[in-house]
Amino acid sequence: MKTSLKGIDLIKRFEGFKAYPYTCPAGKLTVGYDHVIDRKYHNMAKVTSPITKEQAYELLRTDVKLAEDTINNSVTAPLKQGQFDAISSLIYNWGSYNFKASQGLKNLNAKDYNGAANKFFSKENGVVIVRGKILEGLVKRRQAEFMLWSGVNE
Repeated sequence: MKTSLKGIDLIKRFEGFKAYPYTCPAGKLTVGYDHVIDRKYHNMAKVTSPITKEQAYELLRTDVKLAEDTINNSVTAPLKQGQFDAISSLIYNWGSYNFKASQGLKNLNAKDYNGAANKFFSKENGVVIVRGKILEGLVKRRQAEFMLWSGVNE
């Protein structure tokens, strides 16, 4: 499966566009729609230059493809499009490693969709605490992902 336009739009909405590199709440240098800049592979002079929305969208699609590959290689349970999109957004935010190590994935592969949703999207389990603080933006994102997962507004 692939992430639909609804999933892409959700990611773009919550990541927001930044033309210039910045440090995200997790302490990583990012640009565009929260694309992590790997300092080992980038010319640092270019890293400080602004990017266009078109360039940011290309980086977003590359990052979403990594999320899609993670889902397609890790999830064995059947998924609806909204569920796939929600997980794609989650992985974009969490990273593939955290998703693959999650109890939510174990629940999902056991076809415990409600248990998976609780582990992925609840305030208690959806990793909405960064450096000891609940980030309201992440709470809202998990709620929006849950709505997509649940098929609300299809």
